[in-house]
Amino acid sequence: MKNLLVTGGAGFIGTNFVYYWLNKYPEDLIIVLDALTYAGNKENLSGVQKNPGFEFIHGNILDKALVESLLVKNKIDTIVHFAAESHVDRSIHGPDEFINTNIVGTHTLLKAAKNIWLDKNQQSHRFHHISTDEVYGSLKPHDPPFTETTPYAPNSPYAASKAASDHLVRAYHKTYGLQVTISNCSNNYGPYQFPEKLIPLFITHIIHGKSLPVYGDGKQIRDWLYVDDHNLGVDLILEKGKAGETYNIGGNNEWSNIDIVKLVCDLIHKKFSQDKTLVERFPNCPSAQGSHPKTLITHVKDRFGHDRRYAINAKKISSELGYTPRKSFDIGIQKTLDLFFKSEKS
Repeated sequence: MKNLLVTGGAGFIGTNFVYYWLNKYPEDLIIVLDALTYAGNKENLSGVQKNPGFEFIHGNILDKALVESLLVKNKIDTIVHFAAESHVDRSIHGPDEFINTNIVGTHTLLKAAKNIWLDKNQQSHRFHHISTDEVYGSLKPHDPPFTETTPYAPNSPYAASKAASDHLVRAYHKTYGLQVTISNCSNNYGPYQFPEKLIPLFITHIIHGKSLPVYGDGKQIRDWLYVDDHNLGVDLILEKGKAGETYNIGGNNEWSNIDIVKLVCDLIHKKFSQDKTLVERFPNCPSAQGSHPKTLITHVKDRFGHDRRYAINAKKISSELGYTPRKSFDIGIQKTLDLFFKSEKS
């Protein structure tokens, strides 16, 4: 049995992790700490609000006294740190918040964990830090995928802030002996994702008949990972991962942005042809007007420092911990669309 503090648990990946964990480990305790910034939504967690093993705390990871009190009061032995500013475009236009949350916030958590766990000699503990493949920089078309030993070369303020936080987590292990693990994941998709990221943004734009702004030629390549396959990887790391180690979690599923956009257009168009109620619910969608959503695609000026390709080599977590993604992209993207249409208001 574990007592977990999950930071950022009202955000996209954190929400899915809470549902994943309580479904698999119903006897465990989960305390969610979330500041409820623009991308956090307490309603995401409505399905577990009455669970006796769940508690939501509205607070900030920068509040060291609050974090320490939660660790002590709830006898926390595991921190799963999702809380982060994560949108690259926002980091380009306003990097300060990324530095504050991703670097200073992570350091505040580390200090609290050290004070409560190490200084009071709590032997059994784990601090798991969620990071990103973007810390490794950009790959050329035929470069091998990122491994855990790929040198860091972040190209955006977001990526740089995550790289710095990774180094802090590792340093607390090497210097103080804090039992930490780090995972660097590829692009996640799935339910509860805030509609500023590519897939939910374009779904929303399509059904409401809005332009689909594709950066540059749209041939930037990403490795797409269904969110619960990410959470499966985190689960295995917490169960069997070695303290001080980093594990890359990927979907082995590379797509160009333009091909993702076209796929989503095709899938939504097919849905409208099969379910006529969607025509009534979303009359502004091209599919409701006898046209195809691809007509909405518009190429816009590429963003600054746009990485051309990310790809994850997940051999380490697969060979050492037995990780294998369970959701094929066909099933994952279809499930994402189904849940979206179920919840989206007309």
